[in-house]
Amino acid sequence: MKKHNFYAGPSILPQYTIKNTAEAVLDFAGTGLSIMEVSHRSKEFVAVMDEAQQLFKDLLKIPEGYSVLFLGGGASTQFAMVPFNLLNKKAAYLNTGAWSKKAIKEAQAMGEIEVVASSENKLFNYIPKDYAIPEDADYFHITTNNTIYGTEIKYDLDSPVPLVADMSSDIFSRPVDISKYALIYGGAQKNLAPAGVTFVIIRDDILGKVERKIPTMLNYQTHIDKGSMFNTPPVLPVFAALQTLKWLKQNGGIEAMHKTNEYKAGLLYDEIDRNSLFRATVVEPSDRSLMNICFVMKEGYDGLENAFYDYATAQGMVGIKGHRSVGGFRASTYNALPVESVEALIKTMRDFEESNK
Repeated sequence: MKKHNFYAGPSILPQYTIKNTAEAVLDFAGTGLSIMEVSHRSKEFVAVMDEAQQLFKDLLKIPEGYSVLFLGGGASTQFAMVPFNLLNKKAAYLNTGAWSKKAIKEAQAMGEIEVVASSENKLFNYIPKDYAIPEDADYFHITTNNTIYGTEIKYDLDSPVPLVADMSSDIFSRPVDISKYALIYGGAQKNLAPAGVTFVIIRDDILGKVERKIPTMLNYQTHIDKGSMFNTPPVLPVFAALQTLKWLKQNGGIEAMHKTNEYKAGLLYDEIDRNSLFRATVVEPSDRSLMNICFVMKEGYDGLENAFYDYATAQGMVGIKGHRSVGGFRASTYNALPVESVEALIKTMRDFEESNK
């Protein structure tokens, strides 16, 4: 039976990425060595790093004056690195979910934090709109896509202060005006590569302005100066990221991905809204994520939740259970997920509805 992978992360990757990475595990670039054992200083791997950074810039149309870094530690380490490098007196944060809260908690250890707005009052099922960004803040931090709750900021904000964004789960899913951001970061295990590498896009001129001493490994300038090679980078995930970047370019780039993502999400949201058994947890269409589509049983049908999960699993749907903190269901429709999988889930939902009328 064909499996349809809706996991939220680690998640589905292009077959192109999986195949090429698997081959490199056995023989990397004709060296007779595995990508897992080759030196990161070898000319073969340096070429991988250089090409990955350049493709990142090309696909996202990153302007001059920005650096692209591949680091370890996950986005969770960036929750601390951002304030370590940018927070002098005060920073502003938008609280839209679990990851925003964790970023806020880390930053509070280093200075004054102003939470300009929060959607926690309604279980993070909307994106706050009416708030003011303090002009005396050192930066304003947002989480663009909220994997647990299924909300997404699908536009580029205008900010009077440097804008910082956690784009772990929607990078490369839509065009982004990089010039509006001072720093973008994210774990790769949603739309780019296996877990283990973290990307950072940073405008070089925002550094060197804090008064604190920054530990060497937490200093962005350390990694910019050494081209992400200050210490041994996560070699295999970087190689896999390069394969995904190549796949993106071969398949029309980010504009083509965005068009397909809107189509996939539209199909699934339409079915959720139509189906008599289910309802979307995010009501406002403009706030609904294109990457993580969350839904629950409608009132009166709660007792069918386990039955639907078992039925969907039997039909080859994998990873549709909602996050443990919210329950329900979540279908993650990242770039690599084919339309065929969304159609298969829709058929499963319709069949289940028909058998439970």
